[in-house]
Amino acid sequence: MTAICYPKTAKLLSVAQAQQNIRLAVHSIDEQECVPLSSAFGRVLAESVYSPIDIPPQRNAAMDGYAFSSADITAGHAFSLRVVGTSWAGKPYSHNVEKNQCVRIYTGAVLPEFADSVIAQEQVSRYGDTVGFPEDSKPYKNIRAAGSDVTQGEVLVSAPQKLTARDLGLLAAAGVAEVTVKRRLKIGFFSTGDELTGLENTLLPGQIYDSNRYLLAGLLIDPNYLITDLGVIKDDPRLLEQTLVSAAGCFDALISTGGASVGDADFVKQTLQKCGQVNFWKLAIKPGKPLTFGRINHCWFFGLPGNPIAVLVTYRQFVEPALRQMAGTLPTTPLQLKARCETELRKSPGRQEYQRGILKQTAPGAFTVKPAGQQDSHQLKVASLANCFIVLDDDCSGVSAGDMVTVEPFEVYISS
Repeated sequence: MTAICYPKTAKLLSVAQAQQNIRLAVHSIDEQECVPLSSAFGRVLAESVYSPIDIPPQRNAAMDGYAFSSADITAGHAFSLRVVGTSWAGKPYSHNVEKNQCVRIYTGAVLPEFADSVIAQEQVSRYGDTVGFPEDSKPYKNIRAAGSDVTQGEVLVSAPQKLTARDLGLLAAAGVAEVTVKRRLKIGFFSTGDELTGLENTLLPGQIYDSNRYLLAGLLIDPNYLITDLGVIKDDPRLLEQTLVSAAGCFDALISTGGASVGDADFVKQTLQKCGQVNFWKLAIKPGKPLTFGRINHCWFFGLPGNPIAVLVTYRQFVEPALRQMAGTLPTTPLQLKARCETELRKSPGRQEYQRGILKQTAPGAFTVKPAGQQDSHQLKVASLANCFIVLDDDCSGVSAGDMVTVEPFEVYISS
């Protein structure tokens, strides 16, 4: 069945409308699994984790120095104490610190009982077993209290956090050995087209190598995904229907490239209408207008255009946020920044456009951008050179050199 019909005169769906449509349609998978912490990086936490202990578990020194009781301090006067032992990290001093005594202590070492102050080693003078403390010595300094980072029973990491290296460090500090996460999302992807051939073959007249599957395979690398390359499907509606129906029973999501337009050999939308449901088709975006979104039973389907740059743009704007949401994370949007455009940009109003650009940081918080090259949707070399999208709204009719534009960086770090 078909959710929405699109006559030729229908207005194209905006990028924001399509993103909202997908966000409201897809839901997180419910299944969970328990994994060891060593395998949990990047996984989506299904249950919040609470600390079984205080962190740190005991009072300890914040620096190398000497630990003593504040009762030995007379304000404004220098004083001397006798060293009676050493407290090492992992090997605490086992006795109390009495009056007029101190203990040599190292960063992270447990404080002896009755010691409540630490003075850095470079602030004192030591002569044998006697340590001289300066007149400006302050009590209660350089001490890490038990539970000063996390108290027992406190939430360490809340679901549905996608676990970072920082999270793993925190969980390990609390002695958490395993966590409950969402199961991996099962994703199948394939290309369509009679013109496509494998990299092991010599090109024949009219053929091109299938680059889209390699592009998608890279984009889909994520600890939360189990991906399967389903190969190339020829421009045969019966074969495409068999593939969709069979694969829909095995995957949470299917992604195809090619065959999504209105040509005589473009069968994706018609086939999805026959065996599933079309949620929307055709967007006010460039590149990527003929994108098909729908479902076959419980499997969500994304029919991306065949041009590789359109695949890159539509994956980032529509597929990636949907997969993240299905995998259990909260809805996400790409980071956007403002940058000064170094050159003129040509654009016609009507569709939101994603041009490939080279972003540079000229000073902290200051950015410039320029086109990475020509903007045809088949030009992978330009995409390889680029490190961002230059995002031009649908009503934009061009950009002059020096204008501020919106950019979406591909990565957190950019070349200087």
